[in-house]
Amino acid sequence: MKHIAILGSTGSIGTQALTVIAANADRYTITALAAYQNEKLLAEQIEYFKPKIAVLIDKLAADRMVTAYQGKTKILAGEEGLLEAATFYQTDTVLTSLVGFAGLKPTVAAIKAKKNIALANKETLVAAGELVMSLAKEYNVSISPVDSEHSAVFQCLNGENKQQIKRIILTASGGPFRGRTIEEMRNVTVEDCLKHPNWSMGRKITIDSATLANKGLEVIEAKWLFGVDYDNIEVCVHPQSIIHSMIEFIDGSIMAQLGMPDMRLPIQYALSYPERLSSEFPRLDLTKLAALTFAEPDTVNFPALKLAYSAGKAGGTMPCIFNAANEVAVYAFLNGEISFLDIIQVIRYTMEKHTLIANPDLEQIDAADAWARHLALLAVNDLKK
Repeated sequence: MKHIAILGSTGSIGTQALTVIAANADRYTITALAAYQNEKLLAEQIEYFKPKIAVLIDKLAADRMVTAYQGKTKILAGEEGLLEAATFYQTDTVLTSLVGFAGLKPTVAAIKAKKNIALANKETLVAAGELVMSLAKEYNVSISPVDSEHSAVFQCLNGENKQQIKRIILTASGGPFRGRTIEEMRNVTVEDCLKHPNWSMGRKITIDSATLANKGLEVIEAKWLFGVDYDNIEVCVHPQSIIHSMIEFIDGSIMAQLGMPDMRLPIQYALSYPERLSSEFPRLDLTKLAALTFAEPDTVNFPALKLAYSAGKAGGTMPCIFNAANEVAVYAFLNGEISFLDIIQVIRYTMEKHTLIANPDLEQIDAADAWARHLALLAVNDLKK
C-alpha cells in the first residue's frame, strides 16, 4: 500500500490522479490533500478519501472550511500548511501538481523529508533544476515524471543505458494556432486559446501550449530529468498527439511511446512505477488512425520556444526569469489586461533586463523569481497604457 499526498488536488492533474487512486484503492491511500482555494471540491475529496490532513493555501477559504467542517481530517492553511502536507510523516510519495513556481518550496521540503516525488509541476525543475536534482540524489529519493512527454521518455529509457542517447524528441501538438502567422494571431481571444485540439488541461498550461512556452518549459525540464544537453533535445510538432515523445539512440534506432491523449495513463505510471497496473483507459486502435504527421516547430511565429532554449542554455537564474515572466504575462492575458502577442514581449523584456546569477541557491532563486515578477508587472502595466 502506497501512501500518497497530492499538492494541487483540485486542479486538472490532481482530480485525474484521484480517479486513478480511487480505481486502485487496494494499492493506494491518501494521506494529505492540498489546494489553493476551491473549498467545495476539497470538501468533497476529503469526504471520499478521508486524508489525515487537508490544506487550503488561501487562508480565508481555510477559515471558512474550518468553521463548517466537522470531520476528523485536520484542516490547515497557508504555506505552512502546504509544507506540512508535503512532509507528512505517513506519506511515501508526493504528487506535486501545483501550478507554477509555487510548487518549488513544497517539492524541496518533500525531498528533504525523503518522500518520493511524482512530478507534475515542471516549473520546479525549470526554476531550480540543478538544485532539486542534487537534493534528490543526496536524499536518495526518486523523481517520476507525470507530464505525458517526459513519461514517454522515462518509459522508453526503462532498462536502457542513458549514455547511449543521441537525442530526445519531445512531441508537441502545435496548440490551437498551429500554422497561423503573427498577424493572424493579433486579435485572438482567451476563449480561442483555450480550445486545445487534443488535451483537456488547466487554463494556464493551455495558454502556454498556445504560445509553445509550455514546450519550452518541457525542454528545460527534460534537460534536468534525463541529463541531456540542450543540443540533444529537439521538439517535433505532431498534431495527432498519439506519439508522446521519442528517443533516438546512438545506433540510429528510435523508440517511441504511443497512446491516447489521456493524462491518467502517465499519472498512473508515475504512481505505480516500476509496476504497470491494469486500467480501463481508452485504448489506441492503430487501424483507425488516418495518419501520423510531423513537422519542425515554427519559432518565427511562436518565439517562446526559442526564448526557452536561450534561457536554458544561459543557465543560472535565467530559466527562473523566463518562467516567472511567463506566469505574470499569461495571467495578465487571462485577466484581459494584455493581448496574446504581448505575452512574448513581457518575457523577452524581462529576460533582457536580468543580470544572470550562476549556480544560485534556493534563496537567490526565490529572489530572482520575485524580481522577475516585479519587472514583468511593470511591463504589463506599460502595455496596458
